[in-house]
Amino acid sequence: MDSMNRNEIEITTYDRLLRAWENSMEMVRDFEMYSKRIEDEKIKEVFKQFAEDEGMHATKLRELLLDCRKEKGCGH
Repeated sequence: MDSMNRNEIEITTYDRLLRAWENSMEMVRDFEMYSKRIEDEKIKEVFKQFAEDEGMHATKLRELLLDCRKEKGCGH
């Protein structure tokens, strides 16, 4: 038997990128929804800005995911 525990689940870089991207996309949707349901203009603008910022994060994570998949160098 090798030194690796056969019951251990390996989480790869690709897995972590995918999870981060999914979470980021969910935050974009949440922040957009909040901005549409809040009447206070100051708070509404904060949530709109958060949605835009998180959208940029999601875009970068997606690019990294696609690069990782092409290169197959992320433990995928």
